[in-house]
Amino acid sequence: MTHPSVGHVHLRVADLDRAIDFYRDVLGFDLTLRYGDRAAFLGAGGYHHHIGLNTWESKGASPPPPGHTGLYHAAFLYPDRPALAQVLRRVVEAGIALDGAADHGVSEAVYLRDPDGNGVELYWDRAEADWPRDAQGALAMVNDPLDVQALLATAP
Repeated sequence: MTHPSVGHVHLRVADLDRAIDFYRDVLGFDLTLRYGDRAAFLGAGGYHHHIGLNTWESKGASPPPPGHTGLYHAAFLYPDRPALAQVLRRVVEAGIALDGAADHGVSEAVYLRDPDGNGVELYWDRAEADWPRDAQGALAMVNDPLDVQALLATAP
């Protein structure tokens, strides 16, 4: 049986330029295609798009109120710890507050909000051989505190 993989996340945004600035300039994605002030697509590594943004039904709109269904967060995988530290530095320099940070054993992650209030996770994965396992060999992820300053110190 073949398994699917996640191709992209497509978000409704209030301000297309503001969203592009965040996903391109802060998180490091490349703008691959833009349809005027209505939609844009961004990708990484030459892929056509990992992120779609549109204002079709949301131009000038406010984020959904807390307590409603919808996106919890989109998670973006960086290749290694220094790459995560580098994007984290751009987040801090942009004045974007963190919602949290965690060491999950399998990964290290920081959590924040994009300009439209969507949850964003930025993380890197440890090598599978280093993932925590229980006595039976099953995955034993954790939710331990992450030292954000120590992570920032590894930025190139």
